[in-house]
Amino acid sequence: MARLAHADVIQLLVQLGIMLLIGRFFAELIRKLGQPTVIGEILAGILLGPTFLGTINPEWFQLIFPTTGASGLVLSGIVQMSVVMLLFIAGLEVDLHIVLQQGKQAVLTSLTGITIPFAIGFIFPYYFPEFFGIAPGMDQLVFALFMGTAMGITALPVIVRILMDLNLFRTRMGMLVVASAMVDDIIGWMIFSVILGMIGKGSDMPLWNTILLTTGFAVFMLSIGRIVLNKSLPWINKKMAWPGGVLALSLGFCFLAAGFTEYIGIHAIFGAFIMGVALGDSKHFSERAKEIVHQFINNIFAPLFFVSIGLRVNFVSNFDLVLTLIIILIAFAGKIIGSGLGTKLGGFTWQESLAAGFGMNARGAMEIILGLIAFENGLINEKVFVSLVIMALFTSMTSGPLMKWSLARTWKT
Repeated sequence: MARLAHADVIQLLVQLGIMLLIGRFFAELIRKLGQPTVIGEILAGILLGPTFLGTINPEWFQLIFPTTGASGLVLSGIVQMSVVMLLFIAGLEVDLHIVLQQGKQAVLTSLTGITIPFAIGFIFPYYFPEFFGIAPGMDQLVFALFMGTAMGITALPVIVRILMDLNLFRTRMGMLVVASAMVDDIIGWMIFSVILGMIGKGSDMPLWNTILLTTGFAVFMLSIGRIVLNKSLPWINKKMAWPGGVLALSLGFCFLAAGFTEYIGIHAIFGAFIMGVALGDSKHFSERAKEIVHQFINNIFAPLFFVSIGLRVNFVSNFDLVLTLIIILIAFAGKIIGSGLGTKLGGFTWQESLAAGFGMNARGAMEIILGLIAFENGLINEKVFVSLVIMALFTSMTSGPLMKWSLARTWKT
């Protein structure tokens, strides 16, 4: 087995220590201001990365976070593993029973909530690819498909937290928004996985084989696989140490599913997400067990990932104000029109429908993960990546206040 050199081990440990400490400090600072901790973690990365440290003292930046070397490669692997685990806990948030309870209305709202943003996000980059900074050699259709997917995806954990804060989670509208977001996320990640297959960032399998295997995997895991996991969990809970057994096995299943989808040419995140959905839907996977998995990942691996965002690009030199504003405008228009229309067709008032649209507009960590994977695979350039990160943060920060404002108008009338 290959080993890291002594200097590389020291460098890696210093990197991890600095990222966790600075990331936690800024996360706590931002949390006290009532904002999502992910903002603080990304700010920590910007401070440690080429935007700040790399500008004022390039030697220190290269010393701590060199662009080459074994420690950087291992850190990249840890960040990749963090992405997989983040999608796994996002899948745990999905409750298929809520989707089934909402029935046709959830399907209607989710379809309008993803098709309209997808269409708007597709049309503009397709007809104005140069403005959106299409990567050299990138197929115009694939680029536009990605931008459409980026506009259609949501951040389910952020939406759930907002609805809980507004005491709307158990209401009819709250359940509809959550169910629609769940369906949108499943569809969105499937589309994105296929896009990665279209540019050949996977196995040597033909594209149609990859699509069939992806669909088959999702259907199997959400039907037979879900049933098998549900029947196995009581034995696991009884025979194995708790919570160590559940934690180890759940992450073991997560990595195996991620490895399978990576093998068939679909990104590992899709396998982790679907495994999270299948496992989290079991009545034997308790809320306490979910909380332990969440705490383990959100407080150790999530900060490493979000801090690493700021280490990748210079957010000042790659900031394009016009591009960022256009992407934010497209994001708002697509989700508010699409999700709001679907909710209105379900019999809600215009004010309630507008509130649902604002809630579905939260992109959060999911958009950032999507943008990072696209950036790593050459789908987008640095400027688009920075704009997508800013859009994700801005929509997450504004969704709650805008929902509250819209519903306040409903209560007054």
